[in-house]
Amino acid sequence: MDQTTMAATYGRGLAFPVGLSPASRVAFTTGPENIAAALRVILATEPGERVMLPGFGAGLRRFLFEPNIPATHRLIEDAVRRSVGRWEPRVTLDAISVTAAHEDPGAARVDLHYRLVATGTTGELTVAVAVGAGSRAESEGAGR
Repeated sequence: MDQTTMAATYGRGLAFPVGLSPASRVAFTTGPENIAAALRVILATEPGERVMLPGFGAGLRRFLFEPNIPATHRLIEDAVRRSVGRWEPRVTLDAISVTAAHEDPGAARVDLHYRLVATGTTGELTVAVAVGAGSRAESEGAGR
């Protein structure tokens, strides 16, 4: 599929993170990369950050001091599902998995499996969400 057809099918937007193209111009993404970038923007944005769209974003920073336990993972999953469902109509979520990140006890790993509405093509995205380390019992016992 050429760039014009991909832009017409999926859209075109600024690359995230914002950067320069090889021609030293603002970098843009098209096609499935544009949708993955849009998903990352949704998940990285806190409601209230965008003045003209105050409800935009997943609000995942609110989990920063929550314990890295299944109950918190379920809350993260719900926040991701709601925000992607509301702000990214170009995808259908097939599955969301939230687990403790093995390499970082202060992070939860979010794996999104989605399907592009326009073509049915599947995609995956993994992001880390900062959370408190350990269980609630360990956190409470640390102050003694």
